[in-house]
Amino acid sequence: MPFAGWRMPVQYKGIKAEHGAVRTRAGLFDVSHMGELLIEGPDAVAAVDGLVTNDVSKLEVGQALYTVCCNDDGYILDDLIVYRLEDEKLLVVCNASNRNKIASHFRVHLGNELSFEDISDRWALLALQGPSAAAIMQDVGAPSAVTDLAPFRVCKAEITGVDVWVARTGYTGEDGFEIFCASEESVTVWRALLSAGKPHGLEPIGLGARDTLRLEARLALYGNDIDESTNPYEAGLGWVVKLDRNEFVGRTALRAIKEAGSDRRLVGFEMTGRGIARHGYPIVADGKQVGTVTSGSPGPTVGKNIGLGYVPKALSRIGTALGIEIRGKVVDAVVVRTPFYKR
Repeated sequence: MPFAGWRMPVQYKGIKAEHGAVRTRAGLFDVSHMGELLIEGPDAVAAVDGLVTNDVSKLEVGQALYTVCCNDDGYILDDLIVYRLEDEKLLVVCNASNRNKIASHFRVHLGNELSFEDISDRWALLALQGPSAAAIMQDVGAPSAVTDLAPFRVCKAEITGVDVWVARTGYTGEDGFEIFCASEESVTVWRALLSAGKPHGLEPIGLGARDTLRLEARLALYGNDIDESTNPYEAGLGWVVKLDRNEFVGRTALRAIKEAGSDRRLVGFEMTGRGIARHGYPIVADGKQVGTVTSGSPGPTVGKNIGLGYVPKALSRIGTALGIEIRGKVVDAVVVRTPFYKR
């Protein structure tokens, strides 16, 4: 199906089967639609540090962090992963739908003294996820520097004769790797991984299972759970905002938002009545709409229909009863602790 200018697979064998493969064995995703921005030169770390909420200056070479990029008003432009590849060479991975927006935002703020390149069309990105991911990496001939990577670490390596960058990151709630390579080499790497992974039960995975996997792990989806109308604190992402450091875009506004407190919260809920919450469905309490479902689907691993949505702070406590309006009928739900699934 069309997705952010790409043709993306929704499913290969079915969402539930693919979801189960990642949770119990391993799955391989082609996520080359993601945006990749390369920033290099003197003071590259300080420059990127001034554009995101988390503290990039503390990254060691070979380390990565999750963060958000905000506008001057403290609202989220995108969520990102920043990788420090070399001393003054950073890779920023952004969402496909925000690639042009974030590239433009970075260009404006970085100035002309740094090398900035949008390499999204030249680099492919594959994600190998699941409990058997490390064994598959070993069987495909990846060096121990790859298989021994700690979470949110990245290194340069060679896989089946192809130069790659490999990170211990992902978007599924499972252990795994994300593999960056030249676009023209991606088919070689994809086929090698599928071949090495066959004895381990490796399956190719589509967008459908990617969504159910990330929802169970309560990983935000830009355009659904976060966007330019949300701030990190109400979205449960205050942990990636480091206010006690050097100035960055949105810092003043975020400090004020934190001090004032948010009047709504992004909560997780599970359906206690029969029905599946979907994006855009009204959330109701005491006969009134109090919010909107931002993400919702069956959770194949947890065996429940689950979702996320913003509600007033007073209704955000664990155990609070809510209703989800599904085709004109209100179905019972309850606020629960998240993530829904944790390995």
